[in-house]
Amino acid sequence: MLKVSNKLRKSLVTAGTVERFPSKSVLFEVEEENRGVYLILKGKVCLSVKDFHNFDRTFSAGSLLGLPATYTGHTYSLAAQAVTDAEVLHVEQGTFLDLMSQQPDLCRETTDMLSREVSFIHAALAARRREKSAVVETV
Repeated sequence: MLKVSNKLRKSLVTAGTVERFPSKSVLFEVEEENRGVYLILKGKVCLSVKDFHNFDRTFSAGSLLGLPATYTGHTYSLAAQAVTDAEVLHVEQGTFLDLMSQQPDLCRETTDMLSREVSFIHAALAARRREKSAVVETV
């Protein structure tokens, strides 16, 4: 679950910029350079693993997306696409990390979320490797 507390939401709102995405618009792609986190304010956004749709997940208002890449500084490992018209709060990576260093309780909340997200990504990638191995073995 990637839902934020009211305290984190309020802190992010003061640090970010509201952006609107029509249905089917892409917020970020796999391997895209990190631009920070996205808090869904309205609508729904799908996080997906390319070519492995069993692990696609749809998130609604209050969900924070892009944490793993924002904390590590790496590219995004998942893609995010608006399922409906969506309004999101975008917080740049540097601004987000500064906020986390200034507020340890919010940092703890987001690292707990990060831990759950990394576990999901790890499971999805492992399943993807198993699926590809099974295809190779049948050939």
